[in-house]
Amino acid sequence: MSIKESELILNPDGSIYHLNLRPEHIAKDIIFVGDQDRVKKITKHFDSIEFTIQKREFKTQTGLYKGKRLTVMSTGIGPDNIDIVLNELDALVNIDLTTRKQKDKHTSLNIVRVGTSGSLQKDIPVDAFVLSTHGLDLNGMLHSYQIDSISHPQIEDAFIKHTNWNTNKARPIVIENSKLLEKKFESDSVNKGFTATAGGFYGPQGRILRLPLEDTGLNNKMDSFQFKDFRITNLEMETSVIYGLSKLLGHHALSMNAIIANRPNGTFSKDPKNTVEGLIEYVLERIIQ
Repeated sequence: MSIKESELILNPDGSIYHLNLRPEHIAKDIIFVGDQDRVKKITKHFDSIEFTIQKREFKTQTGLYKGKRLTVMSTGIGPDNIDIVLNELDALVNIDLTTRKQKDKHTSLNIVRVGTSGSLQKDIPVDAFVLSTHGLDLNGMLHSYQIDSISHPQIEDAFIKHTNWNTNKARPIVIENSKLLEKKFESDSVNKGFTATAGGFYGPQGRILRLPLEDTGLNNKMDSFQFKDFRITNLEMETSVIYGLSKLLGHHALSMNAIIANRPNGTFSKDPKNTVEGLIEYVLERIIQ
């Protein structure tokens, strides 16, 4: 059955609605960044750029790096933007946009997020790198989908009990990364841990300006949570949704985080641009292997 025009929305040139992309515009290996200005900070390392487009916060460049075709894309901030980006990227490779029907042969993308994050552990300092083994979804967006096959109830239940989680909020979800990509990007210079994904920057991450919080101690509870060898290392706004939607859609995903703030120590990187540049160079060398 064909997908209705109201559900799969295309632009007059046949490109997918928000991203403004057609299937030929993207590589199978894709790097996500949040900030549109960070796209060129990655593609400046490319040998050549074959395609560039931007619509709203979604900027895409595709080109060659040491002979490998790569796409770099800005997603903007937060779970809602990731929902748009992942669904539309998947449509580009797994739906025939002419017939509006799913393709018989599934195509799997390799997606690596390069982002900034704040550490929740004193021993993971600013300017460190964190590879996310799991995403801890605290924002609830993934509950719109059928997630039973990808969630980890035992870990989730332990987290709910440890934090005395407010049942008025969405149930936390734990989603694993792509082990294929983890093996490719791991090294002694990279920390591993759980990455918690909040739905906002201020209250959802425990920041107080003028509004009181529902749970002022949540960050401390996350700091002290441990399940077997797992602990929550950092907090940001995209990883769990990237992992969840990638799992459901049959793609490989990994989140690589440059730590620019340490919440327990109250410190912030003296040179965050240099830290991010270091992570970019690390990811580029690993992705071509």
